[in-house]
Amino acid sequence: MNFKKNKLFVEKVNSLKIVKKYGTPTYCYSISRLKKNISNFQKNFSTINPLVCFSVKSNSNLQILKEIKKTGMGADVVSKGEMLQALKAGISPKKIVFSGVGKKTEELKYAIEKKILLINAESESEIFEIERLAKIKKEIVNVGIRLNPNIDAKTLNKISTGKREDKFGLTEKAFLKTLNNFKNSNFVKVKCLSVHIGSQITDYKPYLKMINELDRIIKKSNHFFEYIDLGGGMGIQYEKKTKLFNYKKYNSIIKNFLKKHKVKIIFEPGRAIIANSAVLFTQIIYIKNTDKKKFIILDAAMNDFMRPALYGSFHNIIPLLKKNKKSKKVHDFVGPVCETTDRFLSLKGFQNLKEKEFLAISDVGAYGMSLSSNYNLRPKPSEIMVNKKSMKLILKRQKLINFI
Repeated sequence: MNFKKNKLFVEKVNSLKIVKKYGTPTYCYSISRLKKNISNFQKNFSTINPLVCFSVKSNSNLQILKEIKKTGMGADVVSKGEMLQALKAGISPKKIVFSGVGKKTEELKYAIEKKILLINAESESEIFEIERLAKIKKEIVNVGIRLNPNIDAKTLNKISTGKREDKFGLTEKAFLKTLNNFKNSNFVKVKCLSVHIGSQITDYKPYLKMINELDRIIKKSNHFFEYIDLGGGMGIQYEKKTKLFNYKKYNSIIKNFLKKHKVKIIFEPGRAIIANSAVLFTQIIYIKNTDKKKFIILDAAMNDFMRPALYGSFHNIIPLLKKNKKSKKVHDFVGPVCETTDRFLSLKGFQNLKEKEFLAISDVGAYGMSLSSNYNLRPKPSEIMVNKKSMKLILKRQKLINFI
């Protein structure tokens, strides 16, 4: 996004033109930003040649997945629905990894039928179920076992996944026991050690601890793993004060690891690929003045974009038309849903605003539309894609008649 003569543009399209054509709330993606993010990610790790599997839970729009498929990326999925969507986008089953702590029998059956690359299991019970299904189908199924390394990534507790108290993966003792129990199985082959320690990580040091722990566990297990799935979690710069993740350092750590272990690395990025490629356009419905602040009541709500209500996350708000005159009052940007947590951001020194003006909520590409709901029986927003001078509808606005 950039301003031209005080007007906000997405690539080469005036954002006012977008909202007038598609209305609000509307998610708007920049294809050039998406492609640049993918290219940068691939370049940062080019010396280790990983398999990069996009985290479909972060954004499951079919047209977005088709763009991602063009770059040679695979998919990390956590449900049958996400697997169906990835396959529909043309992503090869041999580039699909199935993660998640609670895969149902129906989902496991489908994954086995589609002969996907890996099912990353998170409990011994799950592997027993995979083995049972594989035996019925007379198939050999490749699995990964997810390790819980008990590492605090120093991020939000709500997006921590690698500490002992988190529900994900197996402790070292359980991991080694499970590995030993299935080493002679005729239907399950443990080909991968999987790990994921959290999300929005901006410091490489937790990853260094994770890699050191993997090195120790692999040596202790005396097992050859064909793949090491390092998960994702690399953070982005939602705020200027947030430091940029040091990809060069992380790449160097992994290269040292690969000198000792001849394995194929798998990554599962979501946020790092898609988050800053999108904005959510919204319109001001009303402005309510109080003694100390102005409530800027938007037509976008927590059902359209959940992250601020769910995590207290920061997403900057940008006017589509920039003005020089600023207000002295605090602006509290809120949605119309009947919840106090339906609130996006409070800002001081924001420009003067009027009712019916348009705004953009930034960096919403990851866990934006994928977390949307029909809470308060509100229809979900539309999604559009901008490519240079062109714009394309990639998901129609939901109509009430479709779900009431």
